Amino acid sequence: MNSANRLRPPSLLALLVLFSAAASAPRPASAQLARADTAAVLLAAARDFDDRGEGDIAAALYRHVADRFPGTDAAAFALGRLQGVTARRSQAGGEVELKVWSALYGIWQGIAVPIAADAESAEAFGMGLLLGGPLGFLAGREMARSRPRSLGQARAITWGGTWGAIQGWGWAKALDLGKVGRDYANLGYDVESEDVEATEAVFASMIAGGAAGIAGGLVWARREITPGTATSAMLGSLWGMWFGFSTAFLADVEGDGLIAASMLAGNAGLVAGALAGSRLPLSRGRARIISVGGVVGAFGGLGLTLIGQPDDEKAAMSLILASSVAGLAVASAATGGDRDGPNERGDAAGASPLPAPGALLSWSDGDWAFSTPLPSPVLESPRRGADGHGLVWKFPLVKLRF
Repeated sequence: MNSANRLRPPSLLALLVLFSAAASAPRPASAQLARADTAAVLLAAARDFDDRGEGDIAAALYRHVADRFPGTDAAAFALGRLQGVTARRSQAGGEVELKVWSALYGIWQGIAVPIAADAESAEAFGMGLLLGGPLGFLAGREMARSRPRSLGQARAITWGGTWGAIQGWGWAKALDLGKVGRDYANLGYDVESEDVEATEAVFASMIAGGAAGIAGGLVWARREITPGTATSAMLGSLWGMWFGFSTAFLADVEGDGLIAASMLAGNAGLVAGALAGSRLPLSRGRARIISVGGVVGAFGGLGLTLIGQPDDEKAAMSLILASSVAGLAVASAATGGDRDGPNERGDAAGASPLPAPGALLSWSDGDWAFSTPLPSPVLESPRRGADGHGLVWKFPLVKLRF
């Protein structure tokens, strides 16, 4: 269990004080507790948690006040404080993003560099694997320390390096970098000659492309980038690559032209996704749901082709392409009512790897997590023969989010 999710003594003390105050209050005063007063009590508890450094608990209470008591002064204040907590959690998530990705990227570099250098000894690969991960981790930590970066800024850097390596592979293939002619006739084969691709050139191109992508991500990360914008740009590049490939295939483009079309369309999708994420109310969650809709549509089209067994490959590709576009459109329309502000809810969730606390056991987006059960006040209808409403504090044990 993550130590951040364990109940620390200050949190326990604050909860006991809050619960004791509610339990010891005179019954008539509790019965007459107004909606705005309840919100103010919860806001005071949230600020206390925030001052103690309990960011997750404070964010959950701020969100509860903003959701359950809209229109009150406490809700407006809670929304402003929630944005501050979200920004701090986003910076923490950005630091983790840089460290984890750079360590994995360093391991990949430890393999790619010896291949690009045409190393043949096992010692060269051993040294690469031994040094790649630690050096990559240290580089990521230095990037995180040199300048505080939010989760969106960090993902601009990490996806820049990943996308740059993909581009390096694609253009090495499309431009036939490092290919040489080999005469098979002199070797006793019937085939006279064949182009043989130099693996070293491909890996060298991927290394150069990754470095260029990281540099571009660092430049882009000089401005504030929301997680929704970064996710939209990443998914846009992947969808652009698919649209470029499928469209070129339907246009009878073959061989290296297919790869070149995919790379160009992927870059166009990257730009379009970044613009869409920055100018539309597109949160990280909505961008992912729209993308999942496209994937579901594409696989649905693939299923129809397997059932119908069309004779023409272009007809099958057209059906898969149309189904993916339809899935994206349907998912986009279905989530069009998600107007929670400029990426507030989706990005707040993306700023932390675990669901927001509130229940002892939480499930969200396929992840289980333990957290502190937060008390929630509810005005209960009076029982038969009793006067007024009663204030009931509920402690949720299980929370499921679909």
